[in-house]
Amino acid sequence: MKLSQHYLGKASERVEDSALLTGGGRYLDDLPLPAGILHAAVVRSPVAHGQIISVDTSDALKVQGVRAVLTIEDVKAWSNPLVVAVKTPMSQWILASDVVRYVGEPIAVVIAESRALAEDAAERVLVNIEPLPAVVDVDMALQNDAIILHKDIGSNCVSDRSFKYGDPDDAFQNAASVVEVDIRYPRNSCTPLETGGVVAQWRGADSSYEVTSNFMGPFSLHVVMAAALKVPGTKLRHHVPPDSGGSFGVKQSVLPYIIMSCLASRKAGAPVKFIEDRLEHLQAATSATSRHTHLKAAVDADGKILALDYDQIEDCGAYLRAPEPATLYRMHGCVTGPYQIQNLRIRNRVVLINKTPTGLVRGFGGPQVYYALERLVHKIAKQLGKSHQEIAALNYVQKNQFPYRAAAGALLDSGDYQQALMTLESSLEFKKLLSRRDRARQEGRYYGIGIASIVEPSVSNMGYITTVLSPEQRAKAGPKNGAITSATVSIDPTGSISANIASAPAGQGHQTVIGQLLADIFGVSPSQLQVNVDFDTAKDAWSIAAGNYSSRFAGAVAGTVFLAAEKLKARIAAYAAHTLQVKPEDLIFANGQIATAGKEEKSISFSRVCGNFHWSPGLVQKALGGDVVLALQETQFWSASTLEAPDEDDRINTSAAYGFALDACGIEIDPDTCTAKVDQYITVHDAGKILNPALADGQVYGAYAQAVGAALFEEFVYSTDGNFLSGTFADYRLPTASDIVTPKIYHQESPSPFTPLGAKGIGEGNSMSTPVCIANAIADALGVEDIVLPATPSRIHALLVEKGALPKDRVLTQSTVLASNRDYPLKAQGEVKLQVAPEAIFAVLLNSKRLKNVIPGCESIQEEDLPNGVRFNCIAVVSIGVAKARFEAKVDLTNIQSPQSFSLGGEGRGPLGMALGLGQVTLKNINSSTLLQYDYQAQVSGKLAAIGSRLLEGAIRLVLDQLFRALAKEAGAKQESWFAGLILKIKQLIRGAA
Repeated sequence: MKLSQHYLGKASERVEDSALLTGGGRYLDDLPLPAGILHAAVVRSPVAHGQIISVDTSDALKVQGVRAVLTIEDVKAWSNPLVVAVKTPMSQWILASDVVRYVGEPIAVVIAESRALAEDAAERVLVNIEPLPAVVDVDMALQNDAIILHKDIGSNCVSDRSFKYGDPDDAFQNAASVVEVDIRYPRNSCTPLETGGVVAQWRGADSSYEVTSNFMGPFSLHVVMAAALKVPGTKLRHHVPPDSGGSFGVKQSVLPYIIMSCLASRKAGAPVKFIEDRLEHLQAATSATSRHTHLKAAVDADGKILALDYDQIEDCGAYLRAPEPATLYRMHGCVTGPYQIQNLRIRNRVVLINKTPTGLVRGFGGPQVYYALERLVHKIAKQLGKSHQEIAALNYVQKNQFPYRAAAGALLDSGDYQQALMTLESSLEFKKLLSRRDRARQEGRYYGIGIASIVEPSVSNMGYITTVLSPEQRAKAGPKNGAITSATVSIDPTGSISANIASAPAGQGHQTVIGQLLADIFGVSPSQLQVNVDFDTAKDAWSIAAGNYSSRFAGAVAGTVFLAAEKLKARIAAYAAHTLQVKPEDLIFANGQIATAGKEEKSISFSRVCGNFHWSPGLVQKALGGDVVLALQETQFWSASTLEAPDEDDRINTSAAYGFALDACGIEIDPDTCTAKVDQYITVHDAGKILNPALADGQVYGAYAQAVGAALFEEFVYSTDGNFLSGTFADYRLPTASDIVTPKIYHQESPSPFTPLGAKGIGEGNSMSTPVCIANAIADALGVEDIVLPATPSRIHALLVEKGALPKDRVLTQSTVLASNRDYPLKAQGEVKLQVAPEAIFAVLLNSKRLKNVIPGCESIQEEDLPNGVRFNCIAVVSIGVAKARFEAKVDLTNIQSPQSFSLGGEGRGPLGMALGLGQVTLKNINSSTLLQYDYQAQVSGKLAAIGSRLLEGAIRLVLDQLFRALAKEAGAKQESWFAGLILKIKQLIRGAA
């Protein structure tokens, strides 16, 4: 009998793709909705910090189709605050209670018959907030006179822990030199195509909640959600859809929306659906933590690192929302990376500031750690006149040292870092990088090479977060450890095989790999297999470690499926061996048959054997004995034995397996555009046993592309008063295909002894290594060390000016670089020619009835005298960019010099935020026409600020232009045709060009 082909370990097309490419995906928004579904819209804070004076929902409730409004009173009656990993009196309710602490914080939830109605009614919820000073920098938040976010805590630092391993004091005292770096890793996030979504239903009959959401875990947070809802875990039934439009970690942030939607359903007495819009997702979902790290190394004369001293200050946003401060502690056991450094000192401070709460983002602590560590290695190499690779090789853990216990507790399972370095240095691509750099420097161009080495932890130890507690606190709470994974494999009477996995994939291809694995084990075609990923907490096997995070699929999930399948295979083999009168170990499973090795004609069909278990259990029992397990279903639970609770010395093995990545890249700096362009990227990966090379490469490509964004483009930007300024893709810039050079990938395999298949994770490695690799290349190109990410053109311009490569008066155009002033004072200057005399314009300006016809969207207007002018109090519907809302506005005309000039001031408040503006308008009489010139400046908050400066400044100019043209029309001006206006504009451009 010809053996069937093997599938595992080979590049195989994804079975998921057919449905996804033909519109057959089953995302949350595609699933059937319960009868009577309602829709929710969230009323959010327009300011970063403020005292809530009142929330008036009466106007919203008058809107036809609105069923209810969820308020903080409902939330406090039916739920508890979210639990916090650190012992602190901080309370975070799902809606803001007395104080708002970040822009976008939910205040109320409107529930209506459609999303549009809910959004319209949300604009009618009147929220009166007294603004308070905000703190948006972790260092300022630690000062004695800092604004305190949570009065009950009395400090913005909610955790301050120090750790010591080995004898770092002696190492620093006897070091040949001390090298240090001071870096800040910025806030950024991921932008999945599908934002967060929830469908929730309160079932009063048994006081339970049923939820379908695209939450991706970890399902340890199911306990957090149930506790917040005041129900046992069995009363919160959670479904995960088959498909998810990406996550990259951020869909962990759906957690508060699940609780919110459950309570909204209870309030409305009907099922409720909530889907984030893109602005909500960017502004208020989550982000990676930013981290301020001061890192010192004790170094000997050769470059051997004797000790490290970390001082890390973590920005976790306005609240310490579970699972934080996990970002800080996930990497704790392996902060020494791939290096054998046994002397270590760490200080970790967790700080709260007026920004969105942080959470899981791809890489999850790795980018923050390695940005400091590998910038330090780069600096050591420069100071000693050596290459980065020489310093790395000198300090690498050696092949014969594995498994290697790192100073802080990580048990590095396997690897050959020296071999990876040899692979890199001998590659044709790396040799080309060296020659390109030499040639570029001879020609006076800025070209640099960056190197970075990292270990990638996978299959998290769920007890690592308790390292934030002292040993005494841990002893009182009880030890926490492990990462239990579950899987169920079943075979029906026809021999068809199904598997249920609680991995909540978001496009990685989990079904494909499990299909390959099971096809190999049972010797069947993948067409006979069904892999289910849409799990249900009420019916399917799962654990608190379930979910899609920390690269746990290959090491844990696939490995657990393997263990379950092997148990089933042994059960089937025992009966088949009895039937064929051979030993079980002599059997082979291939081509849908169970045959005897060497005598393949002596066989029995796989389906027949399986059918007997179902149809003739008595026959099987008689053949194998009375204690035989008859079910062809196996549920397996697994956890790595190496994952223990933190010990008394605060050592913790944070993960079951540790992959390795070694990267090199070439970067060229264009002094004209001040951009950094990746010329070539090389990455060497050791992820243990590779289960599907095509999917492994796909994970590398994806992590690399996202990391290029983090290194060169993406950043959450806030003003000094806490306004979020990058709420659209005009200002939160993402890399495009033209920005991504396809990396050259090399694989090597060092199977893990601690996972069932020897596999490790590969999905996060480049998220950790690429940002610092690019930063090191930029530093090498420019000969500077102070590299701030993302390395935008404005920052590279500043570095070029600093090193004297550009004149100080050289200014980049707005199209090249974002405005450097983070407060974004929005400016609009311009002029418009109006076919009416200035006196006629002033006649309209000072008449409220006529002015109402001029102000865009004005619904009502009242006049009020001012000492030096007049104020018009208006209610208007205003559209700015993608946003539209109803505003209460004040328009001030002051310093009136009729008919030559006046000052124009304005203030608007509404659901999109607040706006303040002030400008000067002059009018010149030219042949009975008016040349109106304006110079205007505005400051905005809330959603308005999040729209970003590019859209806002253009919108302000457009609104002012429309306002003045409407003013002229009301004054009796003749309106020129749009064609005549176009010709005039063309003539002006021609004159300007000349």
